Amino acid sequence: MSVLTSARPQVVAIEASEGYWRSVLRRFLKDKVAVAAAIVVLAIVLAALFAHWIAPMDPYAGRTFRRLRPIGTEGFPLGTDELGRDMLSRLIVGARMSLLMGVTPVLIAFGIGSVLGIAAGFIGGWFNTAVMRTVDVFYAFPSVLLAVALSGALGAGLGNAMLSLTIVFIPPIVRVAEAVTTQVRARDYVEAARASGASALTIVRVHVLGNVLGPIFVYATSLISVSMILASGLSFLGLGVRPPEPEWGLMLNTLRTAIYVQPWVAALPGLCIFVTSIAFNMFSDGLRSAMDVKA
Repeated sequence: MSVLTSARPQVVAIEASEGYWRSVLRRFLKDKVAVAAAIVVLAIVLAALFAHWIAPMDPYAGRTFRRLRPIGTEGFPLGTDELGRDMLSRLIVGARMSLLMGVTPVLIAFGIGSVLGIAAGFIGGWFNTAVMRTVDVFYAFPSVLLAVALSGALGAGLGNAMLSLTIVFIPPIVRVAEAVTTQVRARDYVEAARASGASALTIVRVHVLGNVLGPIFVYATSLISVSMILASGLSFLGLGVRPPEPEWGLMLNTLRTAIYVQPWVAALPGLCIFVTSIAFNMFSDGLRSAMDVKA
């Protein structure tokens, strides 16, 4: 009997957890805009993963005699770029590099920022002051200016660009993590666990992480759209991906001279950046609404 009694709270906790996530999924599926955005995001991710199998042509092979073909040309449904390379193939393969530069810095910043923010919010005192005052220094600079300055100082290249974007996104995630953790730390169940003699590590693992990681993750997903725009901007300025690698921001840079000859072809990379950013933004908004218990 005692074994069954002690096992009941765990079963109830598991059922409550499953019920919450099922309710999140149910609320998310009711949001048609969020579902459509999720489908777009999934399609872009799948296209990036299987780009070399989906792309109809070699994205690096060009012919000068077929340069700047218009949209709808036979064999080139989206035309060709300034070197005669197939735009459809380069856009599909370019999605891989654009997503890599947009998602990877946010994921790394999510891991580092969550650890720092949760530690600052739970420990408090001088540690909180040291972390948050350091974070405030980065808020003195606009994110675009900070990313360009860091990339310029570190040098052009994919790795340095992603490192710069990671540094840019750590401060806002730290601030959100610290604010959420400070609220959770003052809850009654945390005080009760502390009064029962539970260690700080146990309180963080059992009572804090489950309540703060969700809001932090939702906020981090909203930064992916910003990260993709900043990453494309760095590549446009020559601080990110280098030619001949296809990347949407770099393609905008190389096609800017063709804006008066084939404006629709030159605008395609910008359209991809716009659609992907909007899709990630709407997906994040839908996920935030679905995870709002009061809603």
